[in-house]
Amino acid sequence: MEVTITTENFESLKNGELPLVVDFWATWCGPCRMIAPYIAQLAEEYDGKIVVGKCDVEENDDIAMEFGIRNIPTILFIKDGKVVDKHVGAATKAKLQEKFEKLL
Repeated sequence: MEVTITTENFESLKNGELPLVVDFWATWCGPCRMIAPYIAQLAEEYDGKIVVGKCDVEENDDIAMEFGIRNIPTILFIKDGKVVDKHVGAATKAKLQEKFEKLL
């Protein structure tokens, strides 16, 4: 299950017990829409092991600025409150799944 990441819930998710994957996106971003189904599928497959969230950069520019997000989609992989991996741009589901596996 994907969660919507906002300024209000980000800190608790980032510092939660489970690793966090954050998909920074915007409604007008073509590549973001292209990978959205992969992110949704992986969120289902890793439910209970990894929290997967989507962060709209236009509604939460403070979070985007905190991590220096300049291009979207950008996907951050966070463990124990720290960014341990990052992917910028479109990707195959297999490539994203590799990064999910490394996070466990």
